[in-house]
Amino acid sequence: MIVGMTSAVIQGGPFVTLDVDIWIDLPSRQYMRVINICHQLGASLLGQCLVSINDVMVNFLYEVHGLKTFRTEYRKARWCQWQGEEVAVLPLDRLVASKEFVGRDKDLAVLPTLKKFMRSSRAAEEK
Repeated sequence: MIVGMTSAVIQGGPFVTLDVDIWIDLPSRQYMRVINICHQLGASLLGQCLVSINDVMVNFLYEVHGLKTFRTEYRKARWCQWQGEEVAVLPLDRLVASKEFVGRDKDLAVLPTLKKFMRSSRAAEEK
C-alpha cells in the first residue's frame, strides 16, 4: 500500500485532508478483499472503495493516473511515521505528477502550494 494525498500532510505539508487515499496493489475487481478486511475492523462502507473507520474516511485506489506501476512507485516511496506505524508514502513530486495529469480543478488548485512546499523542503534539506 502507498498513502496518497495524505503523504503531503505526513511529510509536513500545509494541508488538511478530508480522507486518506490508500493505493492498493490489487486489480480493482478484487476490491471486496479489502472491504472485507475493513468490515472485520469495524469499518462502515460508504462506497465501493470508501469506508469510514474510527471517524476517518479511507478511499482505496487501485490505479493512480499519471504515474508508473504500483511496483515502480513503491520502490521510490518515502517511509514516514503515521498513526504510530511506518508507512510508504508517495514522494511529493509523484503526487504532483499525478495531480497534473488528472487535471481536476481541485487538484490544480493545490498544485501551487504543493510546489512551493517542495521547493522550501528541498532548500531546507540542502542546508
